[in-house]
Amino acid sequence: MNFSYDTQIASCQKVVAELLEGVAPPSLDPSRPILFSGIGTSLHAARIAAEWVTRLSHGEMRPIPIDAHDLGTTAPIRAEDQVVVISHRGYKTFPGKALARARSIGATTIAIVGRTAPDQAADYTIRTCDNETAGTFSVSYLASLTVLARMASEFETAPARSFSHALSALPEAIALTLSFPPPKSVIEQLATVEVLLLVGFGIDFPTAQEAALKVKEGAWMWTEGMSPEFAIHGTPASYRPGMGCVLIEPRDDDGGRMAVLCQVMSRLGVKAIAACGERAEAEFRFVSPHPLLRPFTAILPFHLLTAELARLRGTDPDTLHGHRDPWKAVMTGLRL
Repeated sequence: MNFSYDTQIASCQKVVAELLEGVAPPSLDPSRPILFSGIGTSLHAARIAAEWVTRLSHGEMRPIPIDAHDLGTTAPIRAEDQVVVISHRGYKTFPGKALARARSIGATTIAIVGRTAPDQAADYTIRTCDNETAGTFSVSYLASLTVLARMASEFETAPARSFSHALSALPEAIALTLSFPPPKSVIEQLATVEVLLLVGFGIDFPTAQEAALKVKEGAWMWTEGMSPEFAIHGTPASYRPGMGCVLIEPRDDDGGRMAVLCQVMSRLGVKAIAACGERAEAEFRFVSPHPLLRPFTAILPFHLLTAELARLRGTDPDTLHGHRDPWKAVMTGLRL
């Protein structure tokens, strides 16, 4: 069975290439604080953007990633702040309230939204891609990351500017990653687990969180995204043989904690443990043109995993239960 989700995943390379060549986004002022905000998938993109700016400026800039629910209600905003709000469809309640609060205080506001989103109450609006035809978003996440990566690249202080130069290699890396066949036997095993745990360290942590959301949306499995240290503190009390786990192999030194977690889960008899990484031997494989650009391609094996899990489990990543009750009745009446 083919999904609209499959078509969306396949379009990622083209959309990223177009945005890399498109009009440059507005520059952020390095002398002023930056808040990156969103909800769900957009919040994961915000966390990655904040990490990029921090790393590329060698800590001179320390932007804050913040949930739009918080920013739209009680989180402090100051007039000197630069508020970047990511919202794919552009009509959810709290991204809009976050922009409104920021503008009322006098902060500079930047909205990153899809092409068909309504006009945004922001000083600057950046359009990314067409609305997705699948409820499990894929291409719009990478589209937002592309805009954010171009904004973050202006903070790169290293003379070689390797991050900035590597951006042009992203479309090819996306195409190559999508060409790696999903491991059928591993996916069949993961399709039968009770709970799925996804683990990422550093720049890969938001990827684990985003991947967990995709599996929940598309395969209707309870899935958690964690860091390796969190996953070995208290959390093992809930580990059991019926679980499954995919570990994103760290590029940076994590003090050996991912290996410790793998040993813990193996000794507790966890049903399925798989690796996602840049090694050819990894069950789920991706390539990246730069260590900080891993979020663009590390998420792709999880999109492919979600689609295959959906086929095996008879779920639908296009509708997110939206076609049947009680989900239809509950969610269609909910103001997001």
